[in-house]
Amino acid sequence: MEIKRIIGGSLMSNCYIIYQKSGGSCFVIDPGYSPKQYSDFVKEKELFCKGIILTHLHSDHTGGAEALAKCLSCPVMMHEDDYFVYKGLVDIKLKDGDSLDLDGERLEILHTPGHTKGGICIYSDKSKVAFTGDTIFDTDLGRTDLSGGSEDELKRSIRQVIDKWGNDVMIYPGHDMNANMKFVRKHNQEFIDIVSGKDREQIEYQEEYNWNIRLK
Repeated sequence: MEIKRIIGGSLMSNCYIIYQKSGGSCFVIDPGYSPKQYSDFVKEKELFCKGIILTHLHSDHTGGAEALAKCLSCPVMMHEDDYFVYKGLVDIKLKDGDSLDLDGERLEILHTPGHTKGGICIYSDKSKVAFTGDTIFDTDLGRTDLSGGSEDELKRSIRQVIDKWGNDVMIYPGHDMNANMKFVRKHNQEFIDIVSGKDREQIEYQEEYNWNIRLK
């Protein structure tokens, strides 16, 4: 799998365009901002977009989806639990266990509520990658104090889904940088607290700390 990351907006949100090769199919994950920067890459690589996958309903991840869908003539996909409160365009409602095909590679939809009711991760066992939205980042977890958030649901998502991934799985979050689960298990204190049965102590790390200790 090839992964193109495009960062947008004041919140430095990550959009990912995933594909196998130029001229093949692609999915766009979380196009939060100007659709032109995403469509330009799709056109440059001569890709056919099979859909736009939204990991959750917040505008920094969904803002460019409707315009991009019109530009690329593709459907917008979101978990059904976020769909019911989302005000934007959604063509396909996703649920836990759904799978999508990326030119022979299976993408599994994993429902991971906590940050929002319908938060999802997109997992490929073949490539050992997971696109985690705002559920988990390299050194912390998503906030749960916004509408639809739940600390108890986030704990279940971490313990029952994400902690099952092997150390070789690389996470690609909605903000910050990618990291493998070996790094997460060593440096993400909020994750460590939850999997050990504690309430997490929410800590904000300095950006330079993230860069200095990252293990590629």
